[in-house]
Amino acid sequence: MAVREILIPYAPREAFAPFHYRAERFACIVAHRRAGKTVAAVNDLIKAALSCDKPNPRFAYVAPWYAQAKDVAWNYLKHYTAPIPGVQHNESELRVDLPNGGRIRLYGADNYDRLRGIYLDGVVLDEFADMDPRAWSEVIRPALADRQGWAAFIGTPKGKNAFYEVFERSVESDDWFSLRLKASETGIVPAHELAALKVEMSANEYEREMEASFDAAIEGAYYAEGLKTALEEGRICRLVRDPLMSIKAIWDIGGTGSKSDARSIWIAQYVGREIWNLDYHESVGQPLAADVAWLRENGYGGCHCILPHDGSTNDRVHDVSYESALKAADFEVTVIPNQGPGAAGMRIEAARRLFPRIWFDDVKTKDGREALAAYHEKRDPKRNIGLGPNHDWASHAADAFGLECVAYQEPGKRRRPESKPIQRHYNPASANSWMGA
Repeated sequence: MAVREILIPYAPREAFAPFHYRAERFACIVAHRRAGKTVAAVNDLIKAALSCDKPNPRFAYVAPWYAQAKDVAWNYLKHYTAPIPGVQHNESELRVDLPNGGRIRLYGADNYDRLRGIYLDGVVLDEFADMDPRAWSEVIRPALADRQGWAAFIGTPKGKNAFYEVFERSVESDDWFSLRLKASETGIVPAHELAALKVEMSANEYEREMEASFDAAIEGAYYAEGLKTALEEGRICRLVRDPLMSIKAIWDIGGTGSKSDARSIWIAQYVGREIWNLDYHESVGQPLAADVAWLRENGYGGCHCILPHDGSTNDRVHDVSYESALKAADFEVTVIPNQGPGAAGMRIEAARRLFPRIWFDDVKTKDGREALAAYHEKRDPKRNIGLGPNHDWASHAADAFGLECVAYQEPGKRRRPESKPIQRHYNPASANSWMGA
C-alpha cells in the first residue's frame, strides 16, 4: 500500500523541537505567554493521531473551560488538519475525525466528568494551573491506563499549586520530559516588546507570565498569605476530632439544578476560639445521595449541616430542597440567610479575620487548601480595579470555607476545662511544602 505524504502548514519553533521529538510518556511544558505552546500541542496531537497504529485511536485536548477550548484551540485544530484528505470536522462536538479512524476532541475541565468512561491514547492539558487537579487524577489518568496513553501538561505558572507539583515531578523523574521557556531566553518576543511589558505589568505579573516563575505571587490571591502563615505556625498538621464537640459539615451547593457545578463540603469543629478543619470533600455531577453516603462512610452521619441561603430552595425537577432532603436523611440542618449583594466580600473578610485561629488536617484537607490558595480576585487591567472573586474551579471550596467562617460564633470568655485533651498532632513532615503535601 502506497504511503501518501501530507503537508501540514506547521513549522515548529526551535524552542518546541525537543518536545516533538521526545521519547518520554509524560511531558510538562512551562512556557511564557505567546510562546506558541497551544499551537505546538495541537500539532503534536495531530501527528500522534495520524501515526497511531492502535485501532480507533482517541486523543483529547483539555482546557480549563469548554468555551476556552473552543476559543483557543478549535480554529487551530481545523486549520492544521484541513489539508488531510477525508478529514471531517464536527462543529457541534468540537471533534476531528481522521481517515485512519483516529479522532481528536476538545473538552473542558469545568465538566471533567464528561471524560469519565472513555479511553485515550494521548491527551494535552492546557493551562493546568487553572484546572481542578482532580480532573487529572480521578478521570483523565485512568482513561490512559489500558492503552498506556501519553499526557502533556502545558501552561503558565499561577503560584505553587498542582501545576507546580507536576513540573517538579517532571524535573526529578527520568520518565518525564520537562521544558521551561522564559521570554528572556527564547527570543520569541522581541526585546523591545519585553521592555514595554515590564513597564506596563507589575513585577509579579511579568515574572509569572513572561519569565514562567512559580515564585511570583498570584495577584489578588485572598488566602495565600494566611495559608503560608498557618504552615509556618504548625496549624497544618494531623488533626484528631474532639469527641466532646459537634461535627459541622459546611456546604457550597453550586448552581441549583446544575449537574456541571461542584458541591463542596468542609468538615469542621468549632473548638473554643479555634476552627479545626478535619476533612474536605467535593463532588461534580453527582446526586446528593453520593455526598450523603460519603458523610456516613467517613463517620459524619447525622452531623450538623450548614447550608447557604439557597439550600432551602426547591429544585425544579424533584421539588425538593437540600434542607429537606438532608433532614429526611437524619442530619441537623441550618440555612444561613442571604447576606445580599456583598455576601462574597463578607465571607472573604470573615475568613481573613479568623484565619489566625484556623487549623487544617494536613492530609484530608489538601484538595481544599489547593483551592483556597488558587482563589483570587478578578481584575480589570485597563482600569486597574478589582471585579470581585474569580468564579472558577476554586470558588466552590472557597465559598464553603467563607460560609464556615460566617457561621462561626464567638464563644464566651470561659476557660476550657483542664482535663479536656486537645487532640492535635503536629507533623513536621508537612512543613516540606506550604501546601502540606
